Amino acid sequence: MSGAAPQPPITPPTGPTPYERWQAFSSAAVRFFHFYASWLVSITWKRFTLLALALIIGANIAQKLPPFSWKISDDMVFEENSEPPATPERKHKIKPAISLDKPIHYEVTIDDKGIRIAPRPEPGAASSAASSAASSAASDSELPSISVKLPPADAERAKEELQRAADEVRQQFEDQIKEATEDARRAAEDASREVARQPRMRHQIVRIGDPLDQIAVFWVLASIIIKATYKGRIVAEKKAAQATETAEAESLRRQVVEARMAAMQAQVEPHFLFNTLASIDHLIETDPARASMMQKNLIALLRASMPTMREANASGVRDLGRELAVIRPYLEILKVRMEERLQTTIDVPEGLYSAEFPPMMIQSLVENAIKHGLEPKAEGGSLTVKAEVNHGKLVVSVADTGLGFGRAATAGTGVGLANIRERLNLLYGGKASVTVAENQPSGTRVTITVPYIAKETA
Repeated sequence: MSGAAPQPPITPPTGPTPYERWQAFSSAAVRFFHFYASWLVSITWKRFTLLALALIIGANIAQKLPPFSWKISDDMVFEENSEPPATPERKHKIKPAISLDKPIHYEVTIDDKGIRIAPRPEPGAASSAASSAASSAASDSELPSISVKLPPADAERAKEELQRAADEVRQQFEDQIKEATEDARRAAEDASREVARQPRMRHQIVRIGDPLDQIAVFWVLASIIIKATYKGRIVAEKKAAQATETAEAESLRRQVVEARMAAMQAQVEPHFLFNTLASIDHLIETDPARASMMQKNLIALLRASMPTMREANASGVRDLGRELAVIRPYLEILKVRMEERLQTTIDVPEGLYSAEFPPMMIQSLVENAIKHGLEPKAEGGSLTVKAEVNHGKLVVSVADTGLGFGRAATAGTGVGLANIRERLNLLYGGKASVTVAENQPSGTRVTITVPYIAKETA
């Protein structure tokens, strides 16, 4: 018979390590702290004051009640020759039942009749009580009273002998009284020991709730500090979260607007470039001089717009002079294509070339004016770009004498103007605006107003 296969050792289940238990406890404590602090912030100071007073009063009451305070009772038995401990109930020693602290007074009378020795009572109630106690003690000890009659002869000598006999008797009485007193004291002590050896009940009060009132006061003070400081933290966190959310929303809106502008530019510029190159190719055969001028303007346009595109997208603005450096060759190219049907005017003082202005806005307005206002008109018209400072703001307008806003068959959807408004709102808030009005005697005037800021040149 083959033996049984060995069983693998059973590994006992392992519980959480001390570090894991500490981590769980600390996380629970942190959650409780934040919950309690949030609750403190949510209540008013009036309600907090009432709850704090109730807590302190309740702690003072609870510290005298179970389970914070209880009484322990047990029987105490003392062995022989042992002294009972000092207890609150046993504050005074048991006094002897018989007390002979006061001496018994005798009165000795010597006269012609003889000698009489008898107890003499003291005056007052206390003396009467002492005399009665002494008399009873003397009677118990069988102390006799003496009465001696003197003979008639030799009275003086007999008187002296009787005086000596009286002194001896007095001394005997005092010795017997001392012995009786000592015996009574010993009897009282024996009785006291006997009473002490009897079992008696001992009561002990145990209090563990004495520090409850101090803990309550400390808790109230800590809650005041938490309520005063945690509210500021919550407000700061909310403001930070709102600021972060607002910044993220504005950044997202800016990215959307820039993407729309880039899409519009990607749609417009290739069309414009293709038409311009086609016109140059045609003019090379018919009018080489005009073809050369158009080519030079195209090169100036690309040179002015391409290097600054990335800078404009990063900063959001560039100076007005660079915008005009793009507009001038652009209009010259259009003038070559439209010939006498297009007249252009740029009325911008040279001192405003350094003023900050968002990129591609003037170019977008000029393209709309040509495409939807002047090109559809048979006789063409004029286009004017003007800039001035009015009440601390830079005012740039693009006016044409075309068909008018929305009257051409090629009228746009208004997306370009909407993008311009959104970009101005992101850059300047309510400090910038776009207005569209009719131009005299015909056409459209679009005006952009932004804060006047002179751009610093390197």
